[in-house]
Amino acid sequence: MAYPNLDVSEMFADRQAQRSSMHARHLNEQLVRVLKTIGYDVGFQRGSGQYLFDRDGARYLDLLSGFGVFAIGRNHPVLREALKSVLDAEMPNLVQLDVSTLAGILAERLLEHMPYLDKVFFANSGAESVEAAIKFARVATGRTGIVNCDHSYHGLTYGALSLTDDQNFQGGFGPLLPGVTTVPFNDLEALEKVLSTREIAAFIVEPIQGKGVNMPTDEFLPGALALCKRYGTLFVADEIQTGIGRTGRFLAVEHWNVEPDMVLLSKSLSGGHVPVGAVLTRKSIFDKIFNRMDRAVVHGSTFAKNDLAMAAGIATLEVMKHEKLVESAAKRGAELRLALTRMVPGYELLKEVRGKGLMIGVEFGPPQSLRLKASWTMLETANKGLFCQLITVPLFKDHKILTQVSGHGSHTIKLLPSLTITEDDCKWIETSFDSVIADSHKVPGAIWSLGKTLVDNAVRKSA
Repeated sequence: MAYPNLDVSEMFADRQAQRSSMHARHLNEQLVRVLKTIGYDVGFQRGSGQYLFDRDGARYLDLLSGFGVFAIGRNHPVLREALKSVLDAEMPNLVQLDVSTLAGILAERLLEHMPYLDKVFFANSGAESVEAAIKFARVATGRTGIVNCDHSYHGLTYGALSLTDDQNFQGGFGPLLPGVTTVPFNDLEALEKVLSTREIAAFIVEPIQGKGVNMPTDEFLPGALALCKRYGTLFVADEIQTGIGRTGRFLAVEHWNVEPDMVLLSKSLSGGHVPVGAVLTRKSIFDKIFNRMDRAVVHGSTFAKNDLAMAAGIATLEVMKHEKLVESAAKRGAELRLALTRMVPGYELLKEVRGKGLMIGVEFGPPQSLRLKASWTMLETANKGLFCQLITVPLFKDHKILTQVSGHGSHTIKLLPSLTITEDDCKWIETSFDSVIADSHKVPGAIWSLGKTLVDNAVRKSA
């Protein structure tokens, strides 16, 4: 019997006009409603490098990059060829009662960047890596307590969600993991108070917080590591978003000369095609988990070391090295932050630009002039953080730039582009932000008319 036509690209072309109706019927209807409300339902057809193309062929600069997974750009030819080579070779994938050659190669290449670590555990995602780190820390230390920071984001599975300090994500899913203590980011005194109980297995921290692009003080991460060593707590760096070159170093902790006990990776390591996560750790920790032959598989994941994921990781590292994307992220990021920072004195709504490499936060805040203050207050009363949508929506509709607010109720827009962006792309970002921010200072104006529409929608939703 002949198979039906399984040309998936042809399926995509045939059904793409029905994408919203299919999602509303079979998947997440609320997401469809959100996209239509803010005008983002343009039907993207193709992605190449740092660009997306909609149903009409218009080109967009993608500063969201799939929440940071497309560090090497979309559909990189080296990555695609690596994945094709795996399929063409008919490799003995996921035998389970065997060890993976490609996993060995990827682990070897990752550890070259962290010579102070010895072992790698592969997972399917960043959240899975966090879950593994929690388990590993508890077994390795014999303790149960975990410390995280306020405003942190570590994922949405049960343990990871317990470390994610955001009620919008946690609400309705409790009770969460016991033994979790939250301390203020950048507060060494509060951290020491908790660690001094000697009940804490691990301190898990994002070197730069994704929700808000919150920066550590120069003293915080080195000080936290010293405290962890003093009280026998493991220091776990969640580099799921910041790692693999995002901040202009291979790891963000390198900016502060910190060597963690565990490093968590995902997002960029995938190349954007095949999900992969990794926990890199010290041998002394690893050996306490897998300490006997009957515990050889005490923790694992069925698909974690699949050949496609391992090939994606290997190819991604090769592209990063060959195209010098870590160095490019440092250079382009510094130029872009400087250009955006120069705008701050000219706009009372623009408060600060911060970040490292190509992880940049553009923060807005309350104005001083009476007319702007009245409009700002109207928005904030209806829905905290709504103002940033007055920036992101026209950036998208009028300037073809896709970006996002950095979290619920946030006044910060996060830029997380592919590390392949060019000087011309940076000019595109600079002129577009300048134009939209300038328009936001005109009251009345088109942007504030959009604000009234968003407020009306928020009021109807609450009613």
